[in-house]
Amino acid sequence: MDFIDFFEKFIKVLVRYWDVFLIKGVSVTLSLSAITVFFGTIFGTLLAFGKMGRSRLLRWIITAFVEIIRGTPSLLQIYVGYFIVPLALPFLGLSTYASVAVALIINSSAYVSEVIRSGIQAVDKGQTEAARSLGLTQAQAMIKVVLPQAVKNILPALGNEFITIIKETSLASTFFAGDLMTSYLTVNGKEFLPLQCLLIVGIIYFILTFILGRGVHALERRLSHD
Repeated sequence: MDFIDFFEKFIKVLVRYWDVFLIKGVSVTLSLSAITVFFGTIFGTLLAFGKMGRSRLLRWIITAFVEIIRGTPSLLQIYVGYFIVPLALPFLGLSTYASVAVALIINSSAYVSEVIRSGIQAVDKGQTEAARSLGLTQAQAMIKVVLPQAVKNILPALGNEFITIIKETSLASTFFAGDLMTSYLTVNGKEFLPLQCLLIVGIIYFILTFILGRGVHALERRLSHD
């Protein structure tokens, strides 16, 4: 393949469809990632506390859920979310975007729950015992003593989860949810230039994950210094 011809076609596709890649594709990818991480963190926190709770039945159910999610492919879970969620909640009239988001949130919550649980359990138990000896309740000790220390372990891991989710959203293109990989499918369907389109999408993904990766690294250094 002539490099000059390849580069000229690359520039042509980028100039002609920059809005499809950089506005539509990036906006959907980032919004889907942000929604997934936000709600995944909320549900993951609830799962983590449930798994550390006293109810043996609840711990068993959460453990089974986490193991099933972590033991099956993300694409399979998106398929299940796409077909099952609208059937289970027909009155909501969920769009493709929403159905994919639900599947990704469920996937993320399982991984985030383990991150939060390990972060909390990494705090020395003596901290809780000292807080209780000073008259704090179990809940107060968790909120005022344990969690502030656990955040240092949790935040960098959540940042890495955000980066992972950005790449996981590419699976949403299976259902044309509007993400970056959907942009590739759309543009390639018009221009029939798969390598140029893939290169553009790959560069954008790299830039997004590189910037976020540097941010996570800076956060880790900051928390380590503090």
